[in-house]
Amino acid sequence: MIIMSTKDEIVFALKEAKEQYVSGEELAKKLSLSRTAVWKHIETLKQDGYIIESSSRIGYLLKSSPDLMFPAEIQFGLQTKHFGRKIYYFSKVDSTNNKAKELVFAGAPEGSLVIAEEQVGGRGRLGRSWFSPPGGIWFSLVLRPQIVPGDILKVTMMAGIAGVEVIKEMVGLEPRIKWPNDLLIKGKKLVGILTEMETEADRIHSVILGMGINANIAWRDFPPHLKETATSMQAQLGKNVDRCRILRALLAKLEIGYAQLRSGGFSTIRNSWMEHSDTLGSQVKVETVNGAIKGKAVDISSEGALILELDSGETKAVWSGDLITLG
Repeated sequence: MIIMSTKDEIVFALKEAKEQYVSGEELAKKLSLSRTAVWKHIETLKQDGYIIESSSRIGYLLKSSPDLMFPAEIQFGLQTKHFGRKIYYFSKVDSTNNKAKELVFAGAPEGSLVIAEEQVGGRGRLGRSWFSPPGGIWFSLVLRPQIVPGDILKVTMMAGIAGVEVIKEMVGLEPRIKWPNDLLIKGKKLVGILTEMETEADRIHSVILGMGINANIAWRDFPPHLKETATSMQAQLGKNVDRCRILRALLAKLEIGYAQLRSGGFSTIRNSWMEHSDTLGSQVKVETVNGAIKGKAVDISSEGALILELDSGETKAVWSGDLITLG
């Protein structure tokens, strides 16, 4: 069941009419509103950027929608059972992950989506800031998996694979995955993933899966210090993409991968991750809380750890850290 506001319901009704007029009387009856209330909502939608043709005789016709990630735009055509069925939308927020954490403790159901047009305090791993201007896809999902804390890396890897597959299918780009949480195009960061968890005893109470996708951001708009390390779909393709269409596909793919993960299907996810890895086979340095480790990235363990082959010939499993590719 999709949870919608009255405005969203009106947008749905206009979209379902498929470029035909919908009478104010029909909308009023369907939504249990007065025709005056319908008119007021239509006027608000126009202020939001919807182009709606009005006729006192035949009703309302949706001509075009704004390039914004409103809930109705995401949910119309959404093929999921849970993910994105409840959406919290913000034009600007400090961090969607922070907002999702607040909502978790307020009882937000699993699959709730927090989406923002802009983040002013977007975060990556290790507390790094994440450039999140208008035009990107900045979102967080509320998850409540029945897994132990040591399995959190599997959620990140599952999300990475979902991102790779959707971006390839939707826009024709083929990202590679840098362990543990970045999707790269030609060595530049396109997508970042941040999973954060709240635990109870030895179980996970909730996981916030955050993803930041550089979609419709022009290369000229990146700060100078990011131009050598980051890219966007717009920069790669020379045109804007349909952000809502991409997010709908990604939510569906994430829901499938999440179900697979919960049913013990990590081996399939692991194999796909290895196939798309930009890390395996490279000499790397991983900065961990216990110091730096250098070696060749040779494998991913059945639990999701990166396996390094050290100069001594020994192998070492690394669960988290900041990875630098040496060659």
